[in-house]
Amino acid sequence: MPNIETLRQIRLPRLTRRQKEKAEDDRGIVEAGFWAKLLKVATHLPFAEELLAAYYCACDGTTPAYVRATLFGALAYFVMPFDVIPDVLPLIGFTDDAAVLTAAIRAIATNMRPEHWQAARDRLNEIRSRA
Repeated sequence: MPNIETLRQIRLPRLTRRQKEKAEDDRGIVEAGFWAKLLKVATHLPFAEELLAAYYCACDGTTPAYVRATLFGALAYFVMPFDVIPDVLPLIGFTDDAAVLTAAIRAIATNMRPEHWQAARDRLNEIRSRA
């Protein structure tokens, strides 16, 4: 296991200007439509907890920029009205959204902390209790 000095010397990936702009665009999309779409589908969405945990991780100011960019991209894909597989199709409509989110989470899993998962569970329980 590396010591703390070794860990401090590790350089995290930096975003290019274009990547930063794309991440900001994605964040805007998420801010504009995430909650409205989630509230419509949360009760029957099998990956709602993962979606919420990704949201809380992306909005956490201590999360590294490249992780936030990855998550905002996946969350924006969920929010956007056009998909490879339209969300209105029963059973398979959210398959592509789940695949994109799963890939994003796997890429940055070590940055998703227990408090992100707990916040997701708490909010999901609140949403489902109102349904």
